Order: sequence, then structure tokens, then C-alpha cells
Amino acid sequence: MALMTDRKRVIGLGSAKSGTDHFWKTTITAVALLIITPMFLFSFGPLLGEPYADVQAALSRPFPAVSAALMLIVGFYHFRLGIQMVIEDYMQGLSRKIAIIVMACISYGLMAFGLVSLAQIAL
Repeated sequence: MALMTDRKRVIGLGSAKSGTDHFWKTTITAVALLIITPMFLFSFGPLLGEPYADVQAALSRPFPAVSAALMLIVGFYHFRLGIQMVIEDYMQGLSRKIAIIVMACISYGLMAFGLVSLAQIAL
């Protein structure tokens, strides 16, 4: 007796009703980070050890500011997806649900804090 119908097998939905959505989001953010990380490093590498005024002047330009914002957004979203997988693998019951919610709040909170800090430095 087959546990999955032909339709569920075709659209990729199992018992969790999420299919391969989580896998694709993780893969897409990983590929995006492969592109964003060098942009971020090349725009911020020369700024290490520079005075605050020089860093502020560099962040007021669009390319470094956008690369930093993208790094924060995509990086913390990828972190949230990854830590959710780890929690789902090693925790069970109510503690699993609480841990996923707490880590999502921490991830989005750090993302927001980084973006607000970036905006204040750039202005």
C-alpha cells in the first residue's frame, strides 16, 4: 500500500505539507550568499581599521550600503533556515516549537538591528 498518492508524489508534498520548499529556500539563499559575500568583502575589506568618518563616507555610497544590507538580510534569513533544520533534527515536542520561534525572533531581530545600525551610520 502506497503512503503517498500520485498527485502528492508529483508536487512533492509529504506528510509535513511543505514539500521541498525549505530545501529550495536554503539552496537559493546559499547561492545568493556566494554572490553577495565577495561583494561585501571587497567593499568592506579596505575599510577595516579606517577612521569612523571614512567608514561613514563609504557607507553613504549606494554599492557598499546595498551590499551590506543584502548581506544582513540574506545571511540572517539563511541562518534562520539552517538553525530551524538543526532544531527539527535534534529536538522534539513543545521545546522544538518554542526553540524555532525563539530563534526566528532572534534572527529577525538581529537583521533589523543591523539594518537600523547601517542606516544610522550611513546618514
